[in-house]
Order: sequence, then structure tokens, then C-alpha cells
Amino acid sequence: MSGSAIHSSDFQLAKTILSHPSQDLRIVQEQVSTGRFQRSLSLISGVASLMSGLEVSYEHYKGSYGQRIMYTPVIMSGTLFLAGVWGAFGGSAARKTLRTVSALTLADCFTGFIFHIRGIQRKPGGWRIPIVNIVMGPPIFAPLLFGTSAYLGFIASFLQPEESSFVDDFTFDVKRIANRRNSILHWLPQKIREEIITEESNIRHGRFRHQMAIITALSAMFSGFEAWYSHYKNNFRYGVQWTPIVIAPLLAATSLSAIKNDWVAKRLLPAVSIAAGATASIGFFYHARGIARRPGGKKHLIYNILYGPPIFAPLLFGAAGLFGLLTSMLRRKRK
Repeated sequence: MSGSAIHSSDFQLAKTILSHPSQDLRIVQEQVSTGRFQRSLSLISGVASLMSGLEVSYEHYKGSYGQRIMYTPVIMSGTLFLAGVWGAFGGSAARKTLRTVSALTLADCFTGFIFHIRGIQRKPGGWRIPIVNIVMGPPIFAPLLFGTSAYLGFIASFLQPEESSFVDDFTFDVKRIANRRNSILHWLPQKIREEIITEESNIRHGRFRHQMAIITALSAMFSGFEAWYSHYKNNFRYGVQWTPIVIAPLLAATSLSAIKNDWVAKRLLPAVSIAAGATASIGFFYHARGIARRPGGKKHLIYNILYGPPIFAPLLFGAAGLFGLLTSMLRRKRK
């Protein structure tokens, strides 16, 4: 085949894809609603972990890594990123490695949350002056916000790859039943065992809207709270700084309402999620501009990133919007 023929074929393929965006969207919706997006969610989890890890790295750098445990989220974020990228290639990496790394990262996030609470308590006045110490102390919800990316990695480990078929799914179920006697589930009480198996089946087939809605709400509220006290420090100098404060509770309320309300899930939640994504993009622009306007500008870029507005914080808020879009495509659990 000639080079011109190859280029012509590639051009026609690109033209076909670009001319049918609605068809591509329907394919994505079908894959998500049936739980066939393991590779994509693994990658999303890894990228979200990387952004959180970079945020944690320079926040703990400001604290001079005063305690050794401050290194653990930095290490775990990089490990989860690698596991997520590896899981995007499918196979046992997504089912075993990503699941294990995500579980360890979740444990580390809860540990970090306890240390952040203790850090606020140890500041002068402790919890008697909560607003001041929460604003000036360690970001209280940052570890839990990081935990949302680990949760996504854990969920991704139970999903099906995009290319899986009904036959592949049936074969997997047969193997799972055959191996169940050798697993820890065999030793659990029957009621608990049945609940775990049912929940795993719901996740595998895209019926976990309730879980994803809760994670979306938590991610929105954590990000919104982080935005509130970050913007509070400069007295909300720009009016646009109020937008994440307004969008965050709206996204949280909409996502929770979508658990049982299909109209909210299919109509209202996508609109609010897109608004959250737009807010994140605007916020990223303002944070980048704020860094560039600091003394030295690009000449002292690393220093200005460390001590300027948190560059990745708006993107983490945008991740909550992405979670909302995923929630809108999922189905309710089977009882």
C-alpha cells in the first residue's frame, strides 16, 4: 500500500470520528453503564493521584518534612500513579496490583487525616479557635481528597476491560465461583459473604451509582472547603473566587440526589459537573497567573509555585466534576 493511500485512509478515519461525536459519546456511555471501563478508570485514578501527590509534595516541603510519615503520601501517590498507568494496559495489573496499592493508599490517607487533625489541635488555642487554626494549620481534608483517587483505583480493579464481551464476563464469573472456596470469603458469615459478592457484581456491571455519587459529593465538599480557606486567606480578593464555594455544595447535593432520581442523574448532574469543570479551568488560569505575577515570575518558577497559589488545587476540583459525569452514566444497584 502506498504512503498516499495510508494518509488518505487515516484522514477518512479521523473525519469519520470527528463527524460522529454523538455516536462516540453513546459508546462511552454504554461502556460506563455496563462496567466496561477498567482501563480508563485506572488511568484516571493514576493521573488524579499524580496531581494530589504533587500538591502534597510541596505542601509538606513547606513543613520541611518535619516527620518521616510526611513522605508516605508522596511515595504512595507515585506508586498509585504507576499502578494506574500499568492497570490501563489491563490484565492482572489492574485486578491485583492496582487493588493492593489503592488499599494501602487509602489506609495512608486516613492516617494522614488523623495527623492533620492532631496538627490543628496542637496549634495555640487548639479547637477553641477552630476557624483560625483550620485556616492556618494543615489542610484538614487534603488527605481525604487524596483518598478519592485511591478509591477510584480500588473500584477500577473490579471492573471489566473496555474490550471484554459477554463470553469473557461469563468465563470470569465461572472462575470466580470455582476459586471462592479458597478465598477469605469462604470463611465469612453467609450474610456478609452474600452482601460482598452482590456488591462486587454490581460494581463489575456498572451498578454502583450510589457509591460514585457519595464519592463525588465528598470530593466536591472537600475541594470546596479547601478553596474556601485558601481564598479566605486573601479575603476573596476576586469575585471569581466565590465560584467553587457556590458550585461545590451544588454538585454535592445534585450527586446525592442522583442516587435514586434518574432524571437528576441524567439531566441535572451532567450540567452541574460541566460547570464544575469550567470553574476548575478558570481557577487553574487564575492560579497560574498568580504564580507568574509573583516577584521573579518565571525566573523563580519553582519557588513561586511552592509559595504561590496552589497550582493543582483547581484541577482537583475539576476531578470532582469528572466524577459527577461518571456518576451520571452509571446505573442504580441491583437489590
